[in-house]
Amino acid sequence: MQRLFVDRTAAGEELAEVVFAAFRQKTAEEGIKFVPIVYALPRGGLPVAEPVARRLHCPLTVVAAKKISHPDNPELAIGAVTASAEILWDGQKVSYPNSQRREVALQQALSKAKNQAELFDPVCPQVNVEGAIAILVDDGIATGMTIAVAAIALKAMQFAEVWLCTPVVPLTLIPWLQTFGDRVVALETPQTFFSVSNFYWEFPQVETAEALSYLQQTNSNS
Repeated sequence: MQRLFVDRTAAGEELAEVVFAAFRQKTAEEGIKFVPIVYALPRGGLPVAEPVARRLHCPLTVVAAKKISHPDNPELAIGAVTASAEILWDGQKVSYPNSQRREVALQQALSKAKNQAELFDPVCPQVNVEGAIAILVDDGIATGMTIAVAAIALKAMQFAEVWLCTPVVPLTLIPWLQTFGDRVVALETPQTFFSVSNFYWEFPQVETAEALSYLQQTNSNS
């Protein structure tokens, strides 16, 4: 497995240039001055999203979303849910006898998403979505469930467009992701894909304090 990025920040700097070029082209082609707003999936998406927001000179905020874990296998995502209760199920993985256990798994994920939103919302800026393009960023996309449900939440806010942006995503996943966003922007689209961390030399867990600092620093400078 080829390591493609030094760390999340380096990947974000590279992604920022590609998103900036796409955004500038979009504005030029349509003759409309769209407003960008960068949304990160916390916590790992924030070090990647910060350079994107800085390059676009725009606010940085978050969408809190969590995977819904299979009751018998916490590592297996059977769906995802946002803090505002948008739900997306993986139709191929949710079939098992006890629907009550599925409901418990959903409520556990929803509680985690709400707790995360409570942590991050106080440092997120108020934004005006009218005529704006939401730039939704994560550090990588493996199954796509979490970023897809986050895109559903943003679509409900009536943005002009929602873009799904990431350093790395499986090539086979892009057509499915395009059903949730108006554009998918990715630096690398490998055929073989085991986990996001395999594509980074350094991929430590992003702690809450660090994640909050990206929001505070970016929005104090914007």
